[in-house]
Amino acid sequence: MKKSCLSMQRLAALLVGGLLTTLATTAAAAPKTSLTLGSTNMTSSHFVVSNAMAQAIRAGIPGATVTHVETGASVDNIRRLARGELDLGLVATDAGIQAVSGTGFFKGKAVNDLVALYAYDVSVLNMAVTQGSGVTSLAGLKGKRFNPGIHGSGAEQLTRQIFKTFDIEPQWVPGTVKDAAEAIQNRQIVGYSKYGPGHGVDATLRELMVTTPMRLLSFDKPEQDKVMHAVKGVGFTQIPNVMEGAGPVMAPSVLIVYATRKSLMDDDTAYAIAKSIYEHRDLLIQAWPHLKNFDFKQQSLAAAKLGIPVHPGALRFWESVK
Repeated sequence: MKKSCLSMQRLAALLVGGLLTTLATTAAAAPKTSLTLGSTNMTSSHFVVSNAMAQAIRAGIPGATVTHVETGASVDNIRRLARGELDLGLVATDAGIQAVSGTGFFKGKAVNDLVALYAYDVSVLNMAVTQGSGVTSLAGLKGKRFNPGIHGSGAEQLTRQIFKTFDIEPQWVPGTVKDAAEAIQNRQIVGYSKYGPGHGVDATLRELMVTTPMRLLSFDKPEQDKVMHAVKGVGFTQIPNVMEGAGPVMAPSVLIVYATRKSLMDDDTAYAIAKSIYEHRDLLIQAWPHLKNFDFKQQSLAAAKLGIPVHPGALRFWESVK
C-alpha cells in the first residue's frame, strides 16, 4: 500500500511537472504584445500608412498594444533600434545595407543583426526645386540653399551621398518637412529632397505646387549608373512629371521595409507581426491605395537579395504565403 501511494505521488509530480513545462513553453511561444513602432515625421505621407500598420498589428495580435512614435525616419530609427528604444522601425534599404555592413553613416558603428520584418513600398526620391530658381539639373544646385530631407532620415542620407558622388556642394539647410515647405514658400531655399509614396510625389509637394511653381529634377543614364555604382540598394524608377505637363522623370528609388534587430525580437513575435501586416493589408491599402498592387511577399523576400536579411520568424511566414 505504501509503495502504491509513492507511485501515485510520483505520477502526480510528473503530471504537474509536465503541465508546468507545457505552460512555460506556451508562454514563451506567445508573441510580444507591447510594441513600439518608429516611423517618420508626422507631416510625411509615410506616417499615415505606418499608423495603419499599427492598427494591422493590433488586429492580428490579440491584446497587443502598439505605440506609434514619430521619428527622424531611417537613420534615426536604426540608431534607436541599436539603443533598444524601438521594437521595429521604418528603414530604407540603402540605409539598412550600410547599417549591416558598417559603411556610410554607420562606418565603425555596424548594426550587424538588423533584419527586415516586411516590405511595404518602393519609394522614389523627389528632388524638387522652385521654377523661379532657374535650377534644371543637379549641378545647378551648387552653392544654392537646399534642404536635404528630414534630419536623420534615409532621404537625407541618400541625398547627401548623391551630391558627394557628383562632387556638388549645395548650402545645406536641414529641417523638418514643414520647415522646408515654409522656407520654399518664403524663398529662403530653392528646394528640398523627400521620399514620395510609390511612384509619385509626396503630399507636401502637392500642397506646395498649389502656391509655388515647382520642378522635379531628373537623372540621365550616366548619372543613374554612377549613383547605382556608388550606393548599394538604390535603383531608378520612371515617374510621371506632374509639373505643368512636363515629360516623365527618372528618380532614385529604394525598397522600404520595417526592420528590427534579431537580438531584440523572438521568432514568434516576428512571425505574428508579418502575418498581421499581410492578413490585414486592407488597412494599409485604405491609407495608400497604390499598395493594392504591391506584392508583399516577393518584396519582403527581395530585401535579403538587396542586403538586409529577413528575420527568421518573418521569413517562416513569408515562405508560407501561397
